[in-house]
Amino acid sequence: MSTVQISASDVNKLRQQTGAGMMDCKKALTESNGDFEAAIDYLRKKGAKVAASRQDRESNEGVVISKTTADGKRGIIVEVNCETDFVAKNADFIAFANSIAELAIDKNVSSVEELSSLDLNGTKISDALLDQTGKIGEKIGVSKFETVTGEKVIAYIHGNYRLGVLVALSANAADADAAGKDVAMQIAAMNPVALDKGDVDAKTIERELEIAKEQIRAEGKPEEMVEKIAAGKLNKFYKDSTLLNQEFVKDPSKTVAQFLNSVQSGLTVTAFKRVQLGA
Repeated sequence: MSTVQISASDVNKLRQQTGAGMMDCKKALTESNGDFEAAIDYLRKKGAKVAASRQDRESNEGVVISKTTADGKRGIIVEVNCETDFVAKNADFIAFANSIAELAIDKNVSSVEELSSLDLNGTKISDALLDQTGKIGEKIGVSKFETVTGEKVIAYIHGNYRLGVLVALSANAADADAAGKDVAMQIAAMNPVALDKGDVDAKTIERELEIAKEQIRAEGKPEEMVEKIAAGKLNKFYKDSTLLNQEFVKDPSKTVAQFLNSVQSGLTVTAFKRVQLGA
C-alpha cells in the first residue's frame, strides 16, 4: 500500500486530465504512488477491463454526428455508440462525439479504422474510447463512418442526433444551403435506396421483380401479362425509392429532380449518405 499523501488538488488535476471520477482518480494515484503517468495507465487499464467485460453487451444507443468542412466541399457522418439512452443524452458524451467528428473532418479520414488511429488531445481515439468506457461504465465505440465530397455538401442531423444525412449538390447555387437542407430532410424521411434508377443494384431489381411477379400470379393474372405488369411495378418502385424520382415532400407536384432544377437549371444531387442510429 502506498504511503504517499494524495492531495485533493492532485486528484482534481488527474480528473481534469482524464475525465475519470474523483474516487477512481484517487485510487489510481494511491495505487501508483502519486505518479501521474502511471495513474493514467492504471485508469486506461481499468477502462480496458471494463470494455472487455462488456463486449457481449449491445451498444445500440448513442449519437450520429454530421458535419462539413468550412468550404462545403466535403462532409462526414460518424456514429458513436453507448448502451443507454441516458448516456446518449448526456452533454459530455455528445461533446466527446463531436470532438471525434471534428477531428475526422480536420484530418480527412475515410474509414473507422483510420479514425481510430488518430490522436485526440494526446490520446489515440481507440484509447479514448476505452477511457470513456472506464469513466461511464458502458460499452463505447464508433460503429459507422461515411464521407461525401462534391461542389456543395450539406450536413443535416435529425431527431436529437439519431439520424445524420449528407447531400452533395452539383453546384454551389445561390440557394444551395436551403435546397440542400430540404433534400436532406427528404432523405431522412423517405430513406431512398439509391440516387437514380441506374444506381439501384441488380440484386435489388431482381428481388423487386420476383416479388411483383409472385403478387401478380397470386392475383390470378394471365401469365402473358406478368412481365408487363411487373415492369410497371418496378417503375413504381423507382418512383418511390430513388431520390431524384421521388415526389418532393414539400411540394408533391414536383419530383426532387424537378425541385432542384427549379432552384437552378441543371442543379442535381451527385451523392448522398444516410446513417440512422442502430440501423
